[in-house]
Amino acid sequence: MAITFSLEPPGQCALSFAPRMIYTLKLETALIITGLWLIAMHGLALMKGASAREWMRQLPRSKPLGTALLILATAWSWWLIVTIDLGEFSNWRDRLKIIIPVAAVLTYLYADEFLAARALGMLVLLAAEPLLESAFLRPELTRLFLVTLVYVWIGFAMFWIGMPYTLRDQIAWLAASEKRWRAAAFVGIAFGVLLLILPATFSHAAS
Repeated sequence: MAITFSLEPPGQCALSFAPRMIYTLKLETALIITGLWLIAMHGLALMKGASAREWMRQLPRSKPLGTALLILATAWSWWLIVTIDLGEFSNWRDRLKIIIPVAAVLTYLYADEFLAARALGMLVLLAAEPLLESAFLRPELTRLFLVTLVYVWIGFAMFWIGMPYTLRDQIAWLAASEKRWRAAAFVGIAFGVLLLILPATFSHAAS
């Protein structure tokens, strides 16, 4: 966060905080992307039914998917270390460029049982930043629909990384009942539609 001073008449020194954003994602765009993603994923879960449930049951232990997700999370993390302002930790930049890929390789070799669950949690945490950043300092209270959803995802993601078997248990509970599975799919689609509607309310308020 950058701190800037402006010259004012005596006794009126102004101190302003100008946050340095990592991403340039606007709230409206974040809502549309998240809404479309929710509709697409939950729509597939609803239409595919049994095959989707079976695929989800296999997801936490999938080594190929886990490898792909881990590579993506590693590349994303490495890009952040290379590009963002680390402030007082800038002297760690070169070391972190090495530590991140080494940690990824060690994770692949020695924490591979639920690799997909761990890597999915990492990606959720990485994706949370641009979504939360898009809502930062925005005046619309309805931004909290997105913010609340992201914090729920963060809570789950931390468990998936530290206790990855929880993803297996969550999927097993959800897939055990067709009624439960369909209800969750409909809720996800409805929330996605809600997020798609919100940018229109911003435009209306602005006009």
